[in-house]
Amino acid sequence: MLPLKLPDSPAAFADAAWDDVVPYYDALAAAPLDATSLDEWLAAWSRLEALLTEAASLAMIAYTVDTADPAKEAAHLRFSTALMPRLEERSVELARRLVESGLTRADMETALARFRTQIGLFRESNIPIFSELEELGTRYQRITGSMTAEWDGEEMPLPRLQPFLTRPDRAIRERGYRGRTAPYVASHDELAALFDRMYLLRQQAAQNAGFANFRDYIFPAKFRFDYTPEDCERFHRAVERAVAPAVERVLEHRRRRLGLDALRPWDLQVDPARAEPLRPFRTEAELTTRAADVFQRVDPAFGAEFRTMIDEHLLDLESRKGKAPGGYCDTLHFRGRPFIFMNAVGVVDDVMTLLHESGHAFHAFASHAQPLIWQRHPGSEAAELASMSMELLASPHLAAPGGYFTEEEARAALLEHLEDILLSLAHIASVDAFQTWIYTSGRGGDAAARDAEWLRLRGRFERGVDWSGLDAERVSRWYRQLHIFLYPFYYIEYGIAQLGALQVWRNSLSDPRAAVTAYRHALALGATRPLPELYAAAGARLTFDPADIASLTALVEQRIEELRDADVAAR
Repeated sequence: MLPLKLPDSPAAFADAAWDDVVPYYDALAAAPLDATSLDEWLAAWSRLEALLTEAASLAMIAYTVDTADPAKEAAHLRFSTALMPRLEERSVELARRLVESGLTRADMETALARFRTQIGLFRESNIPIFSELEELGTRYQRITGSMTAEWDGEEMPLPRLQPFLTRPDRAIRERGYRGRTAPYVASHDELAALFDRMYLLRQQAAQNAGFANFRDYIFPAKFRFDYTPEDCERFHRAVERAVAPAVERVLEHRRRRLGLDALRPWDLQVDPARAEPLRPFRTEAELTTRAADVFQRVDPAFGAEFRTMIDEHLLDLESRKGKAPGGYCDTLHFRGRPFIFMNAVGVVDDVMTLLHESGHAFHAFASHAQPLIWQRHPGSEAAELASMSMELLASPHLAAPGGYFTEEEARAALLEHLEDILLSLAHIASVDAFQTWIYTSGRGGDAAARDAEWLRLRGRFERGVDWSGLDAERVSRWYRQLHIFLYPFYYIEYGIAQLGALQVWRNSLSDPRAAVTAYRHALALGATRPLPELYAAAGARLTFDPADIASLTALVEQRIEELRDADVAAR
């Protein structure tokens, strides 16, 4: 159909400039588009975008695994600032052509709704703004990826200090905490100035598109068709009323078990019931091999898919100097493969992170069967449902044989994870409320006001820890939250998905096989159905209802008490 033959591999675009890409979009813009050619036209457009996005993903992956390499940074920036924003412009032109044609397909309802939204939001004047934001995001990753701390004469990447926070010796924990936060405290002014510029650019982009502020712009931009800013504020209030008191109870139990007058931030990761912290693995090979066995027990298809990732080298998990912070799973859309990036250091949280990112990976495998790229990748709310549900669905299978723990250790790991869920919900509410304030208060461009508001919100949602004398360290927490810098407003999705995942988990407690079957069905739907229907397919309900949040919080607390009782009985 097209006069130009599309390449057979993303490698054809690895070094492409925009002029190398334009002819393919020109060909699609000129090709016949009617009822007889629709399927072929869509397939060609989808293949082109799969090739280009995979080439961009490969450049991004290469940079995040080695932020110190200038050539990798340049390649990533070429895609993120020179190619992808202009690709979006041409994609919007093709979407407009499709929408104006009146042609449709039954399986394209959700994609067409997104296309219409993109058309309404697109402004040519925002192309250079989003290009500059990508450059600033790369600078943030370079700054944070180069951060290290000295420990007994060795210069360490910050993630490698995390095991010290689990040590029984409180002085070591404090030293590890201060070592991990000190580089962010030292870089405060540089990161604040970086965010000042990001704030101005985002507000300008929103105004260019006809919105009063970036918060109002981002809801349609993120295709949030099924909930509103008011729903998010309901979530904040419900977490404050139901989850924050539960967190206080969890932390008070921790304080008593540790025999402390007050909890300090370096007391939150040590296991009060164990003389030594759990060490679920020593090497990356152990981490991956044991994960494959765990996933095999959840569902043999998951085990096979994870082994494919091992065989095809689609994992980079160990922390090392020069890696970007955090973790992610990115989808290579052309070949239908996921890639998982982490900074593992041998703690329980690494196992949970790998389970989380693998949920995304299984989503990518399942949804690739959808014929078009726009049908495969749902919104973040559904993507995070996949990841957070996997954390809980896999939890009964973490014990030996082939797993990470003994039965007693697995109970301790699940207890830690359930406590983290409550802490995370409070953190999610504070991050989303903070971002809302930044972009709607009129004071988000004032660095001092931002820091003061962060402290106020942490006092609202995070109670039970003594932060006296640590304001600078407490403020540094939001500078460490890369989503605020790189993916603005990407955080409430974790809270929404956590509520869905707890429902999936609740189902699994009575019928694990049925829960996994429903979960797999939901993953395979990709982006072909609206968000409430994707949740329903997984056996959950999209909810912001305070009563639902309170009920799920009570379920978590009940299971925490049961695990504590079992631990006491075993001893």
